[in-house]
Amino acid sequence: MTDTHPLVTVETIVLVGLGGFAGSNLRYFVGLFVPGLQGTLLVNACGSFALGVLVYEGLQVGALASETKLAASTGFISSFTTYSTFAVETVLTPEWAVANIIGSYALGFAGVLVGREVVRLFAGGER
Repeated sequence: MTDTHPLVTVETIVLVGLGGFAGSNLRYFVGLFVPGLQGTLLVNACGSFALGVLVYEGLQVGALASETKLAASTGFISSFTTYSTFAVETVLTPEWAVANIIGSYALGFAGVLVGREVVRLFAGGER
C-alpha cells in the first residue's frame, strides 16, 4: 500500500479487524462441529489452501487489491487457523502427537500446492 493517507490506514485496520472477526467466528463454529485435533487439522489445512490461493493469485494474476489480500490473509486466515491450538493439542495428546505433526504439515503444504494449482488453472494454465 503506497497511499499513506490516514483514512486509508483506518480503512485497512477496519478491514483486517472485520476479517479477523469473521475468521475467528468461523473457527469457533468449525470447532463446534469438528472438535479437538480433527477440527484444528481441518481449519489449518483449509487455511493453508486459502493462503496458497492468495499468494499465487498475487504472483500470477494480481487482480485482488492489496487491501483485500491483507484483510483476507492477516485478518481472516490468521484468525481462522491456529498454531497455538495445534501446539497445545499435540502436547496434550501424546499418543497422537507424531501423527498430528506429520498430518498437519503434510496437509498444510498440500493445501498451499493445491491452492497454487487452482490459481494456475483459473489463470489459463500458466506455469
